[in-house]
Amino acid sequence: MISLSTEQAAVQVVNYDPIRGSSYGVTRGDTLYSIAFRAGMDYRELATRNHIRAPYTIYPGQIIKLSSAPAKVIRHPVQSSSKNPKKTIAKPIADQYSRNQDVNKKVTSSSASPGISWRWPTTGRVILGFSDAQKGNKGLDIDGNRGDSVVAAAPGKVVYAGSALRGYGKLIIIKHNDEYLSAYAHNDELLVKEQQWVKAGQLIARKGDSGTNGVKLHFEIRRRGEAINPLLKLPKRG
Repeated sequence: MISLSTEQAAVQVVNYDPIRGSSYGVTRGDTLYSIAFRAGMDYRELATRNHIRAPYTIYPGQIIKLSSAPAKVIRHPVQSSSKNPKKTIAKPIADQYSRNQDVNKKVTSSSASPGISWRWPTTGRVILGFSDAQKGNKGLDIDGNRGDSVVAAAPGKVVYAGSALRGYGKLIIIKHNDEYLSAYAHNDELLVKEQQWVKAGQLIARKGDSGTNGVKLHFEIRRRGEAINPLLKLPKRG
């Protein structure tokens, strides 16, 4: 049994690689928070989709649905030109549903993703850069002093604020659209709440050393659950 609580800081989560596919099998150390983070989702949406109630207890071997249910077969009445009684035949609409979904995805990705204007989440020197290695750093580590301002790198909705993801300390996750999340880790104080909408540049936390060995901000940008190099999105510093 795996119990989930916002106040629980010692959850054993060690894998933050992206999750692909329509479902996921829970393994030891997983939480609903970590699964949602890796899938690029809001954990509340994941809980609703899988009928999981607070405190969001999940079990190794449990199958978590990541996407919506497949298309249904709907029966359509067909008119006959003869005097015979009306007949009803089954026509699958999976193809039409799939085409509609593809169109919706294209609209979302083309209209929302390029429109994000990113900004640096804090001042300070980058002391550790991004790495594509399996166990490499999945973001930027930025130094500074305890209490330095941490701001939202882009507008969005706070989908997580707590300390249940091992290795991140006091963490904030902001969802910017259906593709992008940003994460702000090792804070000393969290100044926003879950489900709160924030603007780019809005103060969301104070820099600290929670879950690590020195004062710094660990900053990540994830696209569909996969960490990307934030330097590819952030403006160049002078």
